[in-house]
Amino acid sequence: MIDDMVSTNAKQDTADLPEQGMALLARLKSKTAKVAVIGLGYVGLPLAVTAATRANPVIGFDIDAEKLTQLEAGTSYIEAVSQDALQKVAGEAFTWTSDFSMLRSCDVIVICVPTPLSAHREPDLSYVEKTAAEIARYMSEETLVVLESTTFPGTADDVLVPILEQSGLKAGEDFFIASSPEREDPGNASYRTATIPKIVGADGKMARLLAVQFYSGVVDKVVPVSSTRTAEAVKITENIFRAVNIALVNELKVIYDAMDIDIWEVIDGAATKPFGFMPFYPGPGLGGHCIPIDPFYLTWKAREHELATRFIELAGEVNASMPTYVVGRLRDVIDQTHGRGLRGARILIVGIAYKKNVTDMRESPSMRIMDVLRAQNANVDYLDPLVPTVPKMRDYPQFEGKTSVAASDVAGANYDAIVVATDHDDVDYAALADLGVPIIDTRNVFARRNLPMDNITKA
Repeated sequence: MIDDMVSTNAKQDTADLPEQGMALLARLKSKTAKVAVIGLGYVGLPLAVTAATRANPVIGFDIDAEKLTQLEAGTSYIEAVSQDALQKVAGEAFTWTSDFSMLRSCDVIVICVPTPLSAHREPDLSYVEKTAAEIARYMSEETLVVLESTTFPGTADDVLVPILEQSGLKAGEDFFIASSPEREDPGNASYRTATIPKIVGADGKMARLLAVQFYSGVVDKVVPVSSTRTAEAVKITENIFRAVNIALVNELKVIYDAMDIDIWEVIDGAATKPFGFMPFYPGPGLGGHCIPIDPFYLTWKAREHELATRFIELAGEVNASMPTYVVGRLRDVIDQTHGRGLRGARILIVGIAYKKNVTDMRESPSMRIMDVLRAQNANVDYLDPLVPTVPKMRDYPQFEGKTSVAASDVAGANYDAIVVATDHDDVDYAALADLGVPIIDTRNVFARRNLPMDNITKA
């Protein structure tokens, strides 16, 4: 159900609202408004299918021909979208295309394209800008444009609107702008697109009313905020909170390792306090699109105001250093066990997706670990039941096409050491422990499963 705040907005007296937008509001209420979702990736495809499932006519847009081919075959390439859910709406409520001229017929246009960092860790808004230029070519009057891509506060106002107004239409009069940053969490079975509360910000009463009306027909709960900038700041704040706290426990892990104290036991103990503590857990680094990247959007924007973001930058440094720390621990273990360095050592990395039980490879720390080991002339294999082949990646083209070893072949491969970087459930950790090979466990998986710890080093 929509919360009271949303209901109040949705039922407000429309007498003081401009005529522009009223026809679109009526179409949104009747669910006859056609919705465009641009970018059918981890955010866009779940949104498109969810909207179509709830009786909204949806057109998905993507320039990736492979994605469109898989959709034509009725195949979902995103874990959050089941084959059954896709096939129930495909071809009827949900269609797809790479032809942006079809935007002419759309009433709501939702932008779900990537917002990566450049090589110099500055915001790369090229996907948003190119998408906005395409929208400007074909957008009709009385269109609601929503930015879901995560970026710095002010992007909708300062970047998106000027490009869209090149169409000759004026924001707030001829078309309407809102921001509703995505909150997808790949692999989280408890929360899906429809059940995650949706932050919605817009500048102006009509834009806010339209955006709230649209999302109330897609998700269970809508949470309006005062502006697009506020909505953008909400998402940045969520991810900074996680990045800083993960960096804190990663730093504590390094300190406590030196003191021969188990950080996992410390966190479990502290978590028994019923107030004033929230557990975060260490790992081999940060992965995914959001946490390693989004905080630096605010860092970049803060410079415009001559402000420093010391916590954010320090957290980024700590988290970015963790793959190298893991390799250092591995080097020490091999030296102690085999009396040798990493050169020529046979290493198995277990799990290369960025988090457990997903196929998502974005910003995976496992790839950085593999890259560092390769630079040390180690021989590196990986085992990942969910990622049989390394896909094309911008930062690690040298690993494209590398394939996972079969679980049945691990015992005979004579590895010098194993690094557990991602703790997928579908891995036989007991069999790994039985090998008697030194294991660097970055996820505490062996202790959590009460497996033998004789050859396990936590890192």
